[in-house]
Amino acid sequence: MLTFAAELAGERIERRMAEVNTALPLRQALRDLILTTLPVDAERRAEATAQLAFAIHAAHHPRLAAIRRQVDQDVRQALATWLESAGHETHAAALADAVIALSDGLALRMLYTPQEHEHLLTALDRALDALIPDSATGF
Repeated sequence: MLTFAAELAGERIERRMAEVNTALPLRQALRDLILTTLPVDAERRAEATAQLAFAIHAAHHPRLAAIRRQVDQDVRQALATWLESAGHETHAAALADAVIALSDGLALRMLYTPQEHEHLLTALDRALDALIPDSATGF
């Protein structure tokens, strides 16, 4: 049942991610992409909770861990490929890892501190400013 819930949540997240306009300036597109993964409403909170529960179980079950690792690799590869096409060929994989870590960390904190959403969204903007300097965004 948990695997089904995590897969369903993953499909919803992937659907929202596919709707992000990647023709936007890179920093804005990355922000929109990250926002698709954050628990900013009831539906996304339920998705993030299911993903977290799956990750906890995966820590103790090799078969579940293998599924989680494959999903993570697929997301990382897709993000790195997109970043390469956006002009970040030399650092695409490292930038993808940073974006994923940022998204995961913010999602976790938003789950247990929903009253800090605005503060955490400000932190997202500051982190993106550091990851994507103005000269790289065309702003």
